[in-house]
Amino acid sequence: MSGKALLVTRVSGFVPQHEMNNVKILQEMGYEVHYATNLHNVVYGKDNHRLDGTGVITHQIDFEKSPFSKNVNIAYRQLLTLMLQEPFDLVHCHMPLSAVITRRAAENVRKQTGRQVPVLYTAHGLHFYTGAPLKNWVYYPIERHLAKYTDRLILINQEDYRRGQRFPVRGKVEYVPGIGIPLEGYQPVELSEAECGPEKRSVIEALTGRVLSPETKVLVDIGELSRRKNHRLLVEMMAELKDLDLICLIGGMGEEAESLKALIREKGLENRVYLPGYINDVKQVLAAADCFVFPSYQEGLPVAVMEAMAAGLPIVASRIRGVTDLIEHGQGGYLVRGFDPVDYAVKVRRMFTEKYGQSAVPRNMRRFQMGQWNQQRIKRFSREVVDQKMREIYGSLEETHNAG
Repeated sequence: MSGKALLVTRVSGFVPQHEMNNVKILQEMGYEVHYATNLHNVVYGKDNHRLDGTGVITHQIDFEKSPFSKNVNIAYRQLLTLMLQEPFDLVHCHMPLSAVITRRAAENVRKQTGRQVPVLYTAHGLHFYTGAPLKNWVYYPIERHLAKYTDRLILINQEDYRRGQRFPVRGKVEYVPGIGIPLEGYQPVELSEAECGPEKRSVIEALTGRVLSPETKVLVDIGELSRRKNHRLLVEMMAELKDLDLICLIGGMGEEAESLKALIREKGLENRVYLPGYINDVKQVLAAADCFVFPSYQEGLPVAVMEAMAAGLPIVASRIRGVTDLIEHGQGGYLVRGFDPVDYAVKVRRMFTEKYGQSAVPRNMRRFQMGQWNQQRIKRFSREVVDQKMREIYGSLEETHNAG
């Protein structure tokens, strides 16, 4: 088939970071792929150069984060004009606000032109979830209403999937296990490698500007420096672990960077907690780490945790939706109820001080076994599994559209 497919996200870094496999699938199916986004708001990476040479045709839409911004109506009119000018054969939207605007615009196009263009929405974590603040549930009636204009509602964790099955979706509700993690390049964890050698630690030393002793353990968290990711907890946790030879890397960029730097100074942790900024080679950093710590408040299905699992790291994380799809407490790591830094410190301390089994068994054995468990578990969320599912979904819509 030849046709045009439109991908829509609020921020422009989303597709090159998370959706290039879907771009390739659509192109293999014969689609010309267009991308509507705010090209001036790059969250993942520093610019839009990753789209160079991909064949993706971009369109500027003045999306903003706040649903109360005057630009919401401006973005709606821009997107509606684009969809009326370009005869798209498939529309796939992501991110809550841009998905609301896209489905409204697509339904308006249907009414004006009579063209039955299928619309997909991948919710990378619904705003309303068990334990969510009451204000988040204002989105529930909105999503129920927009389900009537959605041909495929794609949900990436089991809690959202169960809830979404009760929505009056025009088409179908689909479960897809995330965006698909490429497992190539990750080496199986061997016991002899559970303690990192100097050749791997050089990556950490380059990022921190510090020479590490062989005994120093490295904690890592990677993600946007936002309130939702709750990186402040890591700083407060490290203040509880000053007696252990640990350092913590928090990789990423975002609005909380200056606040985190101030907290690090306040706690006197300048030589123990580091903010290296955006990390280009995540695999190398994970290979040099000893444990991944993830205290996020809210997730859909966290890519950072999946990458750490693929690298064979044990994980200490918040017991929240999405994380519980990935990690089983005591198997792949430790899940923490609530967001008390002392509770996280207890679990991290346990990770590095608890002996496993007989006294002759090395302390790193527990971390090694957790890492192995994670490498087996993550296969359920691999790129191959997700790509196959997305091909089936796109193919079913293509058949329906052609029949119509």
